Amino acid sequence: MSLTRKTAAELGELMAAGEVSSVEVTQAHLDRVAEVDGKVNAFLHVAAEAALEQARSVDARRAAGERLGPLAGVPIAHKDVFTTADMPTTAGSKILEGYRPPYDATVTARLREAGLVILGKTNLDEFAMGSSTENSAFGPSRNPWDLDRIPGGSSGGSSAAVASYQAPLSTGTDTGGSIRQPAAVTGIVGMKPTYGGSSRYGLIAFASSLDTPGPFARTVLDAALLHEAFSGHDVMDSTSIHAEVPPVVEAARHGDVAGLRVGVVRELSGEGYQPGVLARFQEAVELLESLGAKVVEVSCPSFTYALPAYYLIAPSECSSNLARFDGMRYGLRVGDDGTRSAEEVMALTRAAGFGPEVKRRIMLGTYALSSGYYDAYYGSAQKVRTLISRDFEAAFHQVDVLVSPTTPTTAFPIGERADDPMAMYLADLCTIPANLAGNAAISVPCGLADEDGLPAGLQIMAPVLGDDRCYRVGAAVEKAFQDRWGGPLLKEAPAL
Repeated sequence: MSLTRKTAAELGELMAAGEVSSVEVTQAHLDRVAEVDGKVNAFLHVAAEAALEQARSVDARRAAGERLGPLAGVPIAHKDVFTTADMPTTAGSKILEGYRPPYDATVTARLREAGLVILGKTNLDEFAMGSSTENSAFGPSRNPWDLDRIPGGSSGGSSAAVASYQAPLSTGTDTGGSIRQPAAVTGIVGMKPTYGGSSRYGLIAFASSLDTPGPFARTVLDAALLHEAFSGHDVMDSTSIHAEVPPVVEAARHGDVAGLRVGVVRELSGEGYQPGVLARFQEAVELLESLGAKVVEVSCPSFTYALPAYYLIAPSECSSNLARFDGMRYGLRVGDDGTRSAEEVMALTRAAGFGPEVKRRIMLGTYALSSGYYDAYYGSAQKVRTLISRDFEAAFHQVDVLVSPTTPTTAFPIGERADDPMAMYLADLCTIPANLAGNAAISVPCGLADEDGLPAGLQIMAPVLGDDRCYRVGAAVEKAFQDRWGGPLLKEAPAL
């Protein structure tokens, strides 16, 4: 089997046993990037020489007898919203084109400490605002299952890189579903850790009370290994939880749902959902029941209001966070010819540097926070957020985990929703509640929809710091489906 087809865990074991070097593994993935990324556009920057240098360093440390972690020497694709001192960080925006930060994000630093080899930076919706990666200033990424379709968003470059075998692992950020939704539509695993369980330091902020770094992988175990590698308390992040990382790797290795109480969320299915997606979800629920789980229906009535609440809270926070991009300190500067005031330069820079979706959300957020409207909009949305958290708390008194489809539909064609922001926002219908409450949630593949043969995802939600439950259930589902399919869902991306 080609090195690019092996899991991260397998690659780690092969390198630890001395059967292959990190340089060989890294070069194989760089060759794959050169072969297919012209079609997929998963990467905004490929750091080939730096990656090979990192790989040589890992090989030297291993040869010297140093004890290394399970992912040491394994290549990874890194979302271009985490700062990296040795390569550009653009957040998918013209306003930061070519910008090189002076420091590494905590997630970046921990990847390096774990010995992971960063292949480069992946494409995303500008400032992580979107559900399709079509909002990137550098062109859309494409779904390896069908190059005319979206790979999800905002972390679409990261999901496409893993699904097309350009990297066994990648990082993403989940603000309203931007890890789970791309994972679902590209047939891979994507995890949103508990909010505060992974550091936001050095993550270019979209919505500070929602943004959560997390892993992509082709298996549940690989996702858990990466989750463990970069998570944990960080003194540089005031929202970081001072708690041990849940035992996610152990849960992923020993997935078992016997005796587990599983709640099917009534409000996250039905009208507006693609029939094939619902059929695969129902099969997954029946599978859980056959594995010994007790399945019950659970009602979370406030989830109905999650989408409008999110699209007031997130834009409000983005309008504040993006005020720093003004052409005065770093990044793009337009109109500074000595004849214009600072205010005029700021206005021209922001007009030229931000794309339509970013401008839309800034204006929406600024309006929601303005005098006379704050209580009616932002304040009311925060009250709804509290109700959603209470619905989760009530549900978790009845069950151990909640399940739903990850997305209402499979991947839609590029351009289909470009002129309809509301239709685009509905892609996050199932994922947003967990972000508003800060809960852990994972998406795992659950088959292909009948209508189009494209992947569908099963979402598993757990309480705060119950991340290991997501991996426990995800691993059980993964094994059962692999036994049924005779192997992983993603054997080969058909379009490549």
